[in-house]
Amino acid sequence: MSFRLLLVAVALCASSLLAADTLKLATTTSTYNSGLLAAILPDFTRQHGTEVKVIAVGTGKALRMGRDGDADVLLVHAPTAEQKFMDAGYGVDRLGVMYNDFVIVGPAADPAGVAGMNDAPAALAKIAASQTPFVSRGDDSGTHKKERLLWKDAGITPSGDWYREAGQGMGKVLQIASELQGYSLTDRGTWLAYEPKVQLQLVAEGDKRLFNPYSVMRVNPARYADLNHKGAIAFSQWLVSASTQKLIGEFKVNGKPLFVPSAGQE
Repeated sequence: MSFRLLLVAVALCASSLLAADTLKLATTTSTYNSGLLAAILPDFTRQHGTEVKVIAVGTGKALRMGRDGDADVLLVHAPTAEQKFMDAGYGVDRLGVMYNDFVIVGPAADPAGVAGMNDAPAALAKIAASQTPFVSRGDDSGTHKKERLLWKDAGITPSGDWYREAGQGMGKVLQIASELQGYSLTDRGTWLAYEPKVQLQLVAEGDKRLFNPYSVMRVNPARYADLNHKGAIAFSQWLVSASTQKLIGEFKVNGKPLFVPSAGQE
């Protein structure tokens, strides 16, 4: 073998090893913005020697990445869309991981008068009637999907200058809502992480329709054989293991837990 061919072979081997030692995780921004992944992923890397490349996007985009073979494993929170992904044969081994809930936040002055409400569609209807700014993710994320369902339940198609579609992650949306002194729907985890950083307060919670479960799914190896399927299996099993579930349950911001572990509760 010539020296040049030897260099090419070494480079290809190194590239293959690097791919095997890296796992592409497409996940919702809430798992990233809340600080959860930064807190628990080092444990996975220590155990398996695999570095996790986190791609934090809305759930809709994460699912598209899975369909296109641009991620090895998904951690998302939109049950209906997840089931469609599974039914179409793009994913395998969908497992429940944890849950929290969605809440509605807004300015302390509460111009829409929704503070203390536990009927989410009714609260949105009051916000729409008041024409107070409402900042939507507008990005086909799990949060945006939930918001659209709540507007549908309220019998309202939101439109007009008061309704702003940001096309941004949850943390940025909370910052925009704070600047506008408007309302928004957010997952509780990101809210607790950002509460000290914004001029907003929690105004409506407790509706059973605000339940927010998270699942992990591997991209189907039958569709994309070149992905890191071994790493994806290890990650999924690690995420639902007793030790990692304990880490999730113990993760807190300002003394408050952000997620409730739920593996095995299906």
